[in-house]
Amino acid sequence: MSSEKSEQSLARQVALVTGSAKRLGRAVAVRLAQEGADVIIHHRTSTVDAQSEVAEIEKMGRRSCAIAADLTNVAEIKRLFDETAKQFGRLDILVNSAANFLPSSIISTTEEIWDTSLDANVKGPFFCAQAAAPLLRRTKGTIINFADTGGLLGWPGYIAHSVSKAGVVMLTKVLAKALAPEVRVNAIAPGTITMPGDPPDWEADFIKLAPLRRTGAPSDVADAVVFLVQSKFMTGQVLVVDGGRTL
Repeated sequence: MSSEKSEQSLARQVALVTGSAKRLGRAVAVRLAQEGADVIIHHRTSTVDAQSEVAEIEKMGRRSCAIAADLTNVAEIKRLFDETAKQFGRLDILVNSAANFLPSSIISTTEEIWDTSLDANVKGPFFCAQAAAPLLRRTKGTIINFADTGGLLGWPGYIAHSVSKAGVVMLTKVLAKALAPEVRVNAIAPGTITMPGDPPDWEADFIKLAPLRRTGAPSDVADAVVFLVQSKFMTGQVLVVDGGRTL
């Protein structure tokens, strides 16, 4: 896929990426801008990081803004999309990447951990999709949810997280049916991905787990997002990006 073709296909489109001030969400937002889209940077409290990302995207000649919102609060979610409509007039792409990653075993899982995991990882994406649906139907847009391999394999040290991400998989399927044919909904399940600042032992463990014997990078996930945005005959699918770990 040439960059020229990609830029043409996403030019004049508007994307909102939740949790995009840092880490994978940031990599995805920047990539969508590189491909031609205007991008709304959602964050909760990372104001400085979000503003620096807006500046980075605007240097590419794209429009961008940062909007803070607590995605466990439905009123704030509605405000996020009302502000998006007010500033940009449309929405073509919603990437639900905001999430938490809380350790919790059968012994250590508390009611607070359980509720916090499911609120951030399932409740937030659903109500974002609900609020975005009227805008996306007008543009025949797309939603990309972030699951992960924990939602497919099940991690006993991250019980609440694994259940929440399994919920994202089913959420993707029911949203794909509910919003068809106007809006496509797919998910990405990253795994064995490392980023700068991650503990060194993560990479060694991931290399052992992945048949490709290497870790993935944020660019691998961003590639998958662009692929799903442009794959007009895919909906309700989960694209696993894990170097073969789930095998």
